[in-house]
Amino acid sequence: MNVVRFSVQLLHTLAVWLNDAHCQHYFINHCNLFAHIDNWQMIASRLTSVTKASLAEWFIGNYISKCAQLCPGHVSRLFTDISDTSKLQHAISAVSSWRSKIWPNHSLIFMTGTQFLIQNYLYSRSLNVEICSWLKRLLAKLDERLSVYFTAITFLHVAYKTATHPLTEELFDVLFITCLQSSDVRRCLNARHSSVLSLSQAAKLMKVVANNSRSTVQLIEIELSKAYLHRALRCKDSDSDSIYCLTNVYLAVLYCITGQYQTAIDHCTLVMRSQDHSQCSSHVVQGELLPKIDDNVDSVLGLTTFYHYVRTAAFNQQQQQHHVSVFTTELFAHYLHIKCLSVGNSHQLKQPSLSAGDIQRYQKYFCGFKEIFITNILTYVLEYNTRCLPDCKSNVISKHQTTAVRSHPLDTSELRELLQQSAVEYLTSFRHLEEREFGSVAVIATTDFEALYAYKRGEYQRCLRLSMHNAYTLISQTSCKLLICMRPEFIQLMDEDIVSLIGLILLVHPSKSHHVIISQLSLSLYLVTQCQLKLHHSLSSLAQTLDYIELARRGPPDVVHTLEQLLLKLTERKALLYISGRI
Repeated sequence: MNVVRFSVQLLHTLAVWLNDAHCQHYFINHCNLFAHIDNWQMIASRLTSVTKASLAEWFIGNYISKCAQLCPGHVSRLFTDISDTSKLQHAISAVSSWRSKIWPNHSLIFMTGTQFLIQNYLYSRSLNVEICSWLKRLLAKLDERLSVYFTAITFLHVAYKTATHPLTEELFDVLFITCLQSSDVRRCLNARHSSVLSLSQAAKLMKVVANNSRSTVQLIEIELSKAYLHRALRCKDSDSDSIYCLTNVYLAVLYCITGQYQTAIDHCTLVMRSQDHSQCSSHVVQGELLPKIDDNVDSVLGLTTFYHYVRTAAFNQQQQQHHVSVFTTELFAHYLHIKCLSVGNSHQLKQPSLSAGDIQRYQKYFCGFKEIFITNILTYVLEYNTRCLPDCKSNVISKHQTTAVRSHPLDTSELRELLQQSAVEYLTSFRHLEEREFGSVAVIATTDFEALYAYKRGEYQRCLRLSMHNAYTLISQTSCKLLICMRPEFIQLMDEDIVSLIGLILLVHPSKSHHVIISQLSLSLYLVTQCQLKLHHSLSSLAQTLDYIELARRGPPDVVHTLEQLLLKLTERKALLYISGRI
């Protein structure tokens, strides 16, 4: 009734504005929106005649009664007599109660159907930045939970594509849009031919990494940053835009934090070998983009920020961020080179670990530099105190020895593993969201993908614990069961036996690729059995698992779910062969 009351008040207010022939424009002063309206008197009269009773009757006739027609007969018949308020209230309450009961089922069906549609769409089309951006916007409008699911599927899709083919520029940008939740498709396309824009894409990713704790997604963003920096070096304008040195320094930073010290040294060497640094002053190393390298760099960035604040406050100046918390490209390359060489004692490098000659070269270059930022000075002082650098006047310089620098392409195998791991994390989060929303109408195992990934990584004890919990939870389920469609994105997580079963089904029935479906229960029982076999569990535990398999197979046969029937038979066969062998 509040909706009716507020609506009547608004309609009457509109009638007053029409009678006065004046409605103020929200943004533009002295602008009347109702200056020229025909039949305004008739419209105002009709609006004024609206009452709470008439509007309520209109709502009931046009909306509530139509909703009642969708209800069972005993509910819809209540609207044949709504002559008084109590009868009307009773009828509306019956509609609301019926809707609250059936709505979770309808929502679960919608959610499951949308998941299959997303998979089929990616299976039938190649994912590009335009489709990815469009789907993300569409799914966010439908349900925010679907955005979580789409992120997981996107990661699995890219991981599947890179298993047999190189990672394309298109998939680079798809991951960029997915990780940063970006919708700037045009910028992604333009960055493919511009070193400046490619460097900018990498900087966005590095800034996110620097401001967040290290997670699987952040590791993916680090690998993407490397890819964009390598692309910046491949662009034809990389030299003319004088970003060659800066790009190599950022690459050295990323390889350093991921433990690839030799590669980091190689990129530092490219900067140190450069003959012309005249244009490098226009491109400096931004402190806000640097992830955790060491305590010295963190201390320097903190001190310079504090110094700038005190200096601004003392001279009553406005905040100016120019050349604050930045490093000179060449000097930072020398410092990072020293930093990476210092780990030579504990890591196998192609060249010897840190020597006095390396420190002296850094010192000589520092002392001969004309324009130095406060950050460079503080970094040098801290390094001097840490390593006891020789006096600045020393002239003993040894011959500079470097290894041959080679191109370091992106390691797609490592990226593929990170994508699979992150996808499983997103899928697990999605399962928890499903359980929270639909737990009243379906029993949902929230760790099915987590258990599957643990098995794939050989963590059989953890997989067994998760799968047994899932099997116990699902075995007594009488309501609808959650299904997993075996598209290529999910097949890559399965072991050889399940992949072989899927292959056999598609050989016999090639047209039924969309019917290759498996339930959470069948998958859990398979994983339980496999882990028990690999961990050499007792015969009694396997016998109990066989009882659960029998319970799962008692339902009516479903020709659509052929994979499920075959998988349960295979699981039973494996357990029986193991038991007979032990006996």
